[in-house]
Amino acid sequence: MTGLSTGVVLGLFLIASLVTWAAGLVLADSTDALDNRFGLGEALGGLILLGFAGTLPEIAITLSAAHSGDLGLATGNLLGGIAMQTLVLVLLDAVSHSPTPLTALSTVLEPIVEALLVIILLSIALLGHLLPASDAFGSVSPTSLLLVLVWFGGVLLLNRLRTSERWQAVTDHVESVMVATPPSASASPGRFARAGTGAVLFAFGGAALVTLGAGVALERTGDELAGRWGLNGVLFGATILAAVTALPELSSGLQAVRLGRVGLAMGDIFGGNQVQLTLFLVADLVAGQPVLQTVTSNTAWLGGVGVIVTALYTVGLVVRPQRKVLGIGPDSLLVLVAYVVGLAGLLRIS
Repeated sequence: MTGLSTGVVLGLFLIASLVTWAAGLVLADSTDALDNRFGLGEALGGLILLGFAGTLPEIAITLSAAHSGDLGLATGNLLGGIAMQTLVLVLLDAVSHSPTPLTALSTVLEPIVEALLVIILLSIALLGHLLPASDAFGSVSPTSLLLVLVWFGGVLLLNRLRTSERWQAVTDHVESVMVATPPSASASPGRFARAGTGAVLFAFGGAALVTLGAGVALERTGDELAGRWGLNGVLFGATILAAVTALPELSSGLQAVRLGRVGLAMGDIFGGNQVQLTLFLVADLVAGQPVLQTVTSNTAWLGGVGVIVTALYTVGLVVRPQRKVLGIGPDSLLVLVAYVVGLAGLLRIS
């Protein structure tokens, strides 16, 4: 990589970004088909299938960065990238082609619990990085283990809610009373509507592998560009790299909204953010040391911004605003303002 010109490295970075985008479209269509066939439900399908597959670039980046000892890039992308990835919902809100805000279009309530789980996991990570490294079990931080356990408990809770008659009764009532404009679905069937389940699983797995490979390319080329441009690893990981690795969530989210599956799109974003935080355990094992204890004030600041923007969308999912402001929901507008103010604060403390 060091023998290549900056133009070539940048070109490879952009190609990997485009490949990530295209794979995200296939992931969204295949997940929609698998949801219908396995009865996972919009939110749980987005959390498990899209949430995992969309996090594959972060998995590749974490493994590569932790192995090379670039822990600033790893923590910046894992903890600091949450806020950037949540901004995808702002764009989905803007392009939904509906006068009703995105949070009021969701016909399922599980995204509320998913967003709250992101806040809990982020808070645990921000508190856990203050613990001394001597509390680790070998190379593994107890906080990293706790993040995985809490996430797993959250998945079990969501599955229990999905099958609960009381929860379903509340969901049906909310849909009939508070969803002013039903989410519009595409008139054309999905690309996997007539494909066999085996073919859909093959497409999902293939797109996931492509996303993983593109993630490796993004980490290698991105790290090289950051070094040549003199960018801080934490800032690069939490901004430019986080924006690019959010492309699977963006492309799959756009496709899900086009199919009228707003809950699937939200489950993708919140689920991906949850899975992303469990990767600290993987980073600990690969790096051979507690990675959370290397979190800097810059990364912690961006993690706090992630808590704020997720909380704002949680409020939006409860309040369900009925009109957009400047082309987006008032909750999306507040999220955008909070992120911009957060970046200004980041520049201040840097």
